[in-house]
Amino acid sequence: MVPLRRLLRKKTLAPLLARAGALLGPQWRVNIVGLEETPADQDVTSSFPFPLSVEGSRIGTLQLIAPAGYDPNGPDALPLDRLGAFLAGCLEELLAGEVARRSLANETLLKYREISLLHRATIGLNKSLHPRDVAVALLQECQGDDVPADVGMVFLRGPGEQHYQPVGAFGPVAACGLAEVARSRLFGDIAVAQKGEIINDLARDQRWRGEAGLQSLLISPLVTSGQCVGMLVLACVAPQRFEASHLQYVGTLSSVAGISLGNALHFEGVQTLFSSLMQALATAIDARDPFTAGHSHRVARLGVALAKVVHDDRRFFEPVLFTPSDMEELLYAGLLHDVGKIGVREEVLTKSTRLPLSLLDVIGQRLYLRALVTGQDAEADFATLCRINRAESVSSEDAAAISRLSRERIRIDGRDTALLTEEETACLLIPRGNLTPAERLEIERHPLESYRILQHIPFPKNMGRLLDIISQHHERLDGSGYPSGLKDADILLQSRIIAIVDIYDAITMARHYKPALPRQKALGILWEEAGAGRIDSRLVSLLDSHIIGIEADCESLPTRLDFAEYLSRRTPPVPGAAAAAQAPAGATWIPTQHATS
Repeated sequence: MVPLRRLLRKKTLAPLLARAGALLGPQWRVNIVGLEETPADQDVTSSFPFPLSVEGSRIGTLQLIAPAGYDPNGPDALPLDRLGAFLAGCLEELLAGEVARRSLANETLLKYREISLLHRATIGLNKSLHPRDVAVALLQECQGDDVPADVGMVFLRGPGEQHYQPVGAFGPVAACGLAEVARSRLFGDIAVAQKGEIINDLARDQRWRGEAGLQSLLISPLVTSGQCVGMLVLACVAPQRFEASHLQYVGTLSSVAGISLGNALHFEGVQTLFSSLMQALATAIDARDPFTAGHSHRVARLGVALAKVVHDDRRFFEPVLFTPSDMEELLYAGLLHDVGKIGVREEVLTKSTRLPLSLLDVIGQRLYLRALVTGQDAEADFATLCRINRAESVSSEDAAAISRLSRERIRIDGRDTALLTEEETACLLIPRGNLTPAERLEIERHPLESYRILQHIPFPKNMGRLLDIISQHHERLDGSGYPSGLKDADILLQSRIIAIVDIYDAITMARHYKPALPRQKALGILWEEAGAGRIDSRLVSLLDSHIIGIEADCESLPTRLDFAEYLSRRTPPVPGAAAAAQAPAGATWIPTQHATS
């Protein structure tokens, strides 16, 4: 109970008591004494006490102090019982009003603080859509003077998961084993009941088996849409009591945090679904050709790893700083860069020879018929055609052999038939690779096809350049690329990154038309391309300098990557890294038509 003197202000009380004394008569005095005070007059013969109570509790005494010589039994005696009771009743009404006013003021203040806390917490806990960030923000709110906790931890449980996992903490949690609280029956009961509790004497709680070295606990569930998605655990290692006000404070925070976590977990689920669909789409495209299985995933991861090196570089790309959204955009661009190949015919996409083997067998039958008629050697000519059909390039001797055979004719059923048709001859005479001009154009349409297919997907706003990165990944700095022949500054840096790692992966992996080449040979080819002005020599230099780390990242990056954490890692310097973009000697290999697909 509030002390009496604090309930009645002196400037209000003094005139009232003076007027009451004057009404009683000359030299009468009226005084009020609190329970904690000493009475002003101990003479019981001259002081007439009347108790003062508020809400049924004694709070003090009203004293009517008579003048000297007053006889309470004399003829002039006053009806002090009635007067004192009346005055005491009036004072009790004043006290009750003051108590009610103070109670209303305290309740208003508590509501204001609660609303202020809700406002601050709503802003702080909704700054991020990542569950871990929400958990960290919640723990920061619990580390002030409002809650006497030595340690704290947030446990989360994702959709479909059975157990709660710690995602953030403060204080010496390892020393006291706070994470073990999740193993207790106490923890499980509160999670099921979805109602926070204070346990100030853990040793006496039957649900506690000493799972951690703690004295007291405050546990508050984090609930959204009727589901408990997490638990906030605050604890004291030293003897310390939590109070109901602490639970109310934490409960307010937990209610906001539960909604924020629900939104974050839902967003994370959507992101996971989106990522899974994109990866499944990339896998489906790569699966059309067994030789390109995993190509899109490797390009995506190599691109992210090279972008991380660019982000940390202060030699070539000092002003370039990628954000987590930029990295996520680059990852998806790598995954989807070849999605347009869904529109490329299977026989073109997987073409490994100039002519299909079935057609080569038909030519072999013609050579056999010619041998029957003329006696010319069929096997030698057929072996030559088979070799040329598989060759990477056609020599002048091979071209002469094809021209000779194309001029020969044989007579079948009374009709003259060419040994090699014009179309077959043109295919066998392809100077390099195995694609005809028409087939090459079909392949080169895939960046535009990718754009056409993906433009119907409502990608997030932070991926506004995704389609441009994909459509430009075959453009070259000298304008020799496709589909638009862009040059230099017109090509995004992200597109240049994808272009380089796309070439690197295509070279180092086996394809229909070529074997896999070793790392150094692939880097030599990239230097040759850079020396010809087709790709960014700065990026080639960084790839060459950090190739070991980039390939290690490509192998180890998880499916769902925390890009903020990844960007915070510092790329280690490479001793003896090239100071300028300069092609090494001996890089003489020229990419085939498929080398960048």
